[in-house]
Amino acid sequence: MKSLKLLLLFVCVASFSRAQTQQLSLKQAIDFALTNQLNVKNALVEEKISKQKVNEITGLGTPQISGSAEINHFIEIPTTFVPGEFFGGEPGSFSPVQFGQPYTASVGVTATQLIFDGSYLVGLQASRAYQDLSRKQTHQTKIETAVAVSKAYYNVLVVKEQLGLVVKNVERLKKLRDDTKAVYEAGFAEKLDFDRVDLAYNNILVQQKNVTRLIELSNSLLKFQMGMDQKTELQLTDQLNESLWNNLNLPETADATKRSEYSVLKAAHRLQELDLKRYKSAYLPSLAAFGSVSANASRNDFNIFNTSYKWFPTAIVGARLSVPIWDGLQKNSKIQQSKLELEKVNNQVDNLEQAVSLEFSSSKTKLQNNLEMLETSKRNREIATEIVRASKLKFDNGVGSSLEVIDAESSLKEAETNYFSALYETIVAKIEVDKALGNISF
Repeated sequence: MKSLKLLLLFVCVASFSRAQTQQLSLKQAIDFALTNQLNVKNALVEEKISKQKVNEITGLGTPQISGSAEINHFIEIPTTFVPGEFFGGEPGSFSPVQFGQPYTASVGVTATQLIFDGSYLVGLQASRAYQDLSRKQTHQTKIETAVAVSKAYYNVLVVKEQLGLVVKNVERLKKLRDDTKAVYEAGFAEKLDFDRVDLAYNNILVQQKNVTRLIELSNSLLKFQMGMDQKTELQLTDQLNESLWNNLNLPETADATKRSEYSVLKAAHRLQELDLKRYKSAYLPSLAAFGSVSANASRNDFNIFNTSYKWFPTAIVGARLSVPIWDGLQKNSKIQQSKLELEKVNNQVDNLEQAVSLEFSSSKTKLQNNLEMLETSKRNREIATEIVRASKLKFDNGVGSSLEVIDAESSLKEAETNYFSALYETIVAKIEVDKALGNISF
């Protein structure tokens, strides 16, 4: 029975461990981020807020109904002055008289209906334009998130590839160290030869630990960009391959209209146009209908709720026309401000077109330079690998020195570092080119 419990516990632990490990392609990582990343979630919330804003503005055009109830107790009944001749006094004199009863009450229902208001009609259009702006801003946020996740994903792949080569270097140097130690202990090599190899071996072990920690940090960055729990174990399924940048057919210029930023600015431009229209429409008259029904009661004693006493109803319907005449040029000032804001948006659109052109030229140049650097560093790595092989062969045959092998290993390590740096910079440049061209989709 105890063994069965232990077996079940092991199965549960194993199942939990598997549940915490996720295998992700780049597309799956981006899809996960588009649902869980904080900025995307907030952008989606902003979309919902904009939808409720439309509902709020729409509600202003529906009937507005309110109810009221009031009970008053006059500790001192209000005094009214009436002409004295009513009571036999001198003409021109006034006599104070208290009218009313100490307890009064009223209940009523009031309804209003907007018939015409230019500001309301434009505001309704503006609220829908704001909703459209929120959708476009969400799309822009998703693109930025996809770019960040792509860079972080490839960074992990590059560092893992680098670790694989470092491990091979460790194995090669360990064998050289063991061989040199055996030759030294046999009396056919100096201790200095062994110390040099031992020093190189210790350095490569440190590098292995550093790259291993760098993988952990890169994974943490990727999970952060995805909005994933840091405790989750990741296993990336995509591989690095040269198809990422092969067969490039880049245009001469970038089309700014394909960028998400352009659509956001155009939506903001539309919203600002409606804002200007709203201020202009404030010069138009507004018309509203209203009606109310109420009942009033007045008592000497507090028996308001006694149904044997009468309540006196009142009902009224009407219309209210409001015509703006003079406001001290406040509306005109708001119109001028709105025109200036619209001019600012126009300037931003013009600036975006220039910025996109510069961004594309810059990223395109970086990509071309990095491709050349990558090709050069790739050849240098192959040459350095061959030098290591040849120097090790000479050392094994007794015609080369350990110093020559160590120098070759050092050159190989430098060549590999340069290669992986160029590799990652090339990938980043390719992503930036796709972003500049507006080619990133999801």
